[in-house]
Amino acid sequence: MPSKESSAKSSTRATPANSRDERGQPAPIARPTLRIETARIFRPLLQPARYKGAHGGRGSGKSHFFAGLLIEDSLAEKGLLSLCIREVQKSLQQSAKRLIEAKLADFGLGEADGFKVFREVIQTPGDGLIAFHGMQDHTADSVKSFEGFKRAWIEEAQTLSARSLGLLRPTIRAEGSEIWASWNPRRKSDPIDRLLRGAEPPTGAVVVRANWSDNPWFPGVLEQERRDCLRASPDQYDHIWEGGYATVQHGAYYAEALAQARIEGRIGFVPRDPLLPVKAFWDIGVRDATSVWIAQFVGREIRVLDYYEASGQPLAAHLEWLREKGYGNAECILPHDGNRGDAVTAVRFEDHIAGAGFKVETIPNQGKGAALKRVEAARRLFPAIFFNEATCSGGLDALGWYHEKQDEARNIGLGPEHDWSSHAADAFGLLCVAYEAPRERRPRPAFHNGAGAWMG
Repeated sequence: MPSKESSAKSSTRATPANSRDERGQPAPIARPTLRIETARIFRPLLQPARYKGAHGGRGSGKSHFFAGLLIEDSLAEKGLLSLCIREVQKSLQQSAKRLIEAKLADFGLGEADGFKVFREVIQTPGDGLIAFHGMQDHTADSVKSFEGFKRAWIEEAQTLSARSLGLLRPTIRAEGSEIWASWNPRRKSDPIDRLLRGAEPPTGAVVVRANWSDNPWFPGVLEQERRDCLRASPDQYDHIWEGGYATVQHGAYYAEALAQARIEGRIGFVPRDPLLPVKAFWDIGVRDATSVWIAQFVGREIRVLDYYEASGQPLAAHLEWLREKGYGNAECILPHDGNRGDAVTAVRFEDHIAGAGFKVETIPNQGKGAALKRVEAARRLFPAIFFNEATCSGGLDALGWYHEKQDEARNIGLGPEHDWSSHAADAFGLLCVAYEAPRERRPRPAFHNGAGAWMG
């Protein structure tokens, strides 16, 4: 089970009216310490940071964590001004207001503690405030009203536009201010992903990935929903429940296999075996992308170590990548067009690659229906395939997108759609077609001349 820990903040509330201090005023007494249990995955977010983010799938408790943290901070800092932000908020029912109200009830906090719920805002101790806004409704001038606010929690942050993020960041600038984001990732290109998960996140940003498996209080009813989704909608499962980027909605060939691989821990860290040969499986792009998967066959396991893709580059650039990554001794496995002449030199690709010092094998054309044969081979072998996630992320994205083209009018499939994902998928299919399971050695029968032997 995922672990949970308690964070604690203290607050005070007034004593009954007949209890007075030396000035004749109602005397405050110490309220019992407020303890909020926190899943271990969120512990890094308890420390001060300018940017805090939690991304992941359904049932992780991201919103519950930030709602609780906002109440904690409002207790700890009297007069704290806070915002709950969405890109579009047509009514308060779309906001986090109801969740925060529920948390206040869970913690036993009310007007005596400084919290008072109004129709549009929540008053917090010391004349503080929690307000709820949709950024789409604001302009560069109107957003100035947020100056002085020290907390901004962006809900459903995957929908926040670059314009809105650009308005918000310089406005929330008070000393000690923090910008929080919780979201289920949609695309790598979304502004919040570029900001907090890109190559250069803001200095000191703290970002965690949280999923259902990190939630110690994950309810049984959601567990059944999760299992049903995995069974009935495998092409959506990784996005909905595991926090993966969205893939195609219908007909993704490898959706279920990828979801199962992630559940079984076959997508993660995969080390290279220095004693075994390395193979490079190609899809050769002439006017489009060239893709290469790097793999080792270890017993009955297929360990995928790396992925490469480039467009508009000469063959020499692809070979140089192999050398730079330490795959200079890899055996290059080419599709049937590897024996086709280069458009510039008329020399066959396999001869070019062999001339550069690589061992080369070209797989013969599989004939009609070759693309679907590759898909079936990959599906059959997927339970034995392990991916090194850090270096294969681009290829995994492509495999998650690779899908069937549909004739909408006749509601029939037309085979694999040729798009940006095809090159990675074709090279991966080649890997699976070329794989040969190791032959099991059968024990030789033992012959002897003792009593009872056939030669005895």
